[in-house]
Amino acid sequence: MIVDVHSHLFRHSHDFTDPFSSDSARAHAGEVDLTVKWEEYAATAPESTRTIVVGGKARRSGLWVDDAAVAAYVGEHPDRLIGYLALDPTQPGWQEELRYGHQELGLRGIKLMPMYAGFDPAAEEYDELYTYAERHGLPLLVHTGTTFVSSAPLEWAMPRHLDAVAIRHPELRMVLAHLGHPFEGECIAVIRKHPHVYADLSALHYRPFQLWHSLRLVQDYGVFHKVLFGSDYPFTTVDDSVKGLREIARIPGIPGLPPLDADAVEEIIHRPSLDLLGLNG
Repeated sequence: MIVDVHSHLFRHSHDFTDPFSSDSARAHAGEVDLTVKWEEYAATAPESTRTIVVGGKARRSGLWVDDAAVAAYVGEHPDRLIGYLALDPTQPGWQEELRYGHQELGLRGIKLMPMYAGFDPAAEEYDELYTYAERHGLPLLVHTGTTFVSSAPLEWAMPRHLDAVAIRHPELRMVLAHLGHPFEGECIAVIRKHPHVYADLSALHYRPFQLWHSLRLVQDYGVFHKVLFGSDYPFTTVDDSVKGLREIARIPGIPGLPPLDADAVEEIIHRPSLDLLGLNG
C-alpha cells in the first residue's frame, strides 16, 4: 500500500486571490490548473493508495480553503482519504477554527504554511497551537522550503525553525514538506535528531538532479527511515512521483561514490506513514 502524505484540495475559483493566483505560474514555468478532481487523482494512483488531504490558509498570500470543504471531500471517499484542517495563526479566530475543525469536522491533522502566512513557527506565542496538537495526537504538515509566491518571507520556510518546536513539544508528530528544498541539509539535520519529526519528498521528482542530490544526503546521514512519500497533487501525481523516484534510484551515481540504495528508495514508496503519524486508529 502507498500512503500519500501530501495532497491538496483546491477549488480554483473559490480558494485563491492574488498574489497566489498570479504567482502560481512560476510553479512549473507556466500556468497550472490547480483545481482538484477526485477522478483525476484516483486514475493516477494505485487503487490501494491512502491519501492525506490538506487545504491551506495564508491570508497574506491569497490562499484560503474552508476546512468544511476538506471535510466534505474526504467524507465522499472515507476509505481512501484522511483530512487535515489548516490554520493561519496570524488571523483572529484561529483557536476556534482549530477546535471546530478537529472536534466538529473530525479532521485529523493540521496544515501550517508559515512562509505563506508570514509568521515565525518557532515563536512561543504559538505554543497553544502546538500543545493542543500534541495533546490530541494531531500531526502537523508544515510547508518548508521555497515557494513561487513573491510576498511570502523565505525566512519562515527554513526547516531549522521547527527544531525549537520539536524541543518544546517532543511528542508532537511533524512532517516537513518537500524535504525543505532547496535547504535539504537543514531539513535532514532537524529530522535526524527528533524521533517524531519526518520529511516528505513531495513535488521533487520533476527536479531530478535536486532529488538525486537530496537522497544522497539522506543516505549519507542515515535518515531514509524518516522520509515519507507524498505527491503534492495537483502539482504532480502519485504515479509520476513513484516513476520519478524509481528512475532516480537507477542512476549509477558519481564515480567513486556508492550509488543510491535502491531498496531504501523503494521502502519510501511503501512506508507505513499512517502508523508513524498515529493515524491508523
